[in-house]
Amino acid sequence: MADLLWDDVKCFFDPDIMGSLPDVRVPNTSAEDWQAVLDLVAEKGWKRQYSEGETVLPVPRAEAVLSSAADAECPNLRVWPTADVLAIFRFHAADEVDFDVDLRELQGQDLLDVFCGFLREIGRRLGKPVLMDAEGDDGHPVLGFDVEADRVVLLADPQVR
Repeated sequence: MADLLWDDVKCFFDPDIMGSLPDVRVPNTSAEDWQAVLDLVAEKGWKRQYSEGETVLPVPRAEAVLSSAADAECPNLRVWPTADVLAIFRFHAADEVDFDVDLRELQGQDLLDVFCGFLREIGRRLGKPVLMDAEGDDGHPVLGFDVEADRVVLLADPQVR
C-alpha cells in the first residue's frame, strides 16, 4: 500500500506553492550518517554522479568530502533512484544530510511512490526522520519519513496551503 496518496498530497508537489526545489533533510546527523547514505546508494545500485564544481570524480568517503576547505566548491552527489527521479545531495555540513528534488519531475502516484520509497530507504538506514520543507522554508516540514510509523507521513495539513 502507498505511504501517501497523490490526490491527498499533490498540493505539496506543486512548484508554484512549494518552489520547484523543496528542501529534503535529515537533521542531527554526523559524518557516519553521511557515509551510511553513500553506502546505501552504492548497495542499491542507484545511478550516481559525484562532482566538485564541473569536475566529475569518483565518490569519496564522506569524511573526506565534509572536511573540504571552506572556500572549495560545494561538492554534490546526483542520485537517480529511478531514471525519472533525481535527488541532488549537497555536502554543506556533517550535522544535516540534505538534498533537493525537482517537483516538476515528481508528478503522479507512481513517482510519488518512488520518492516515498527513497525517503523510507534513507530513514530506515539512518534510523532518523527524513523531512521535506517548502523551498527556503526550513523548519516547517510538510511530509517526511516517520521512524516510529516506518513510513512517509503528512506533517502538515494540505488544506492550509
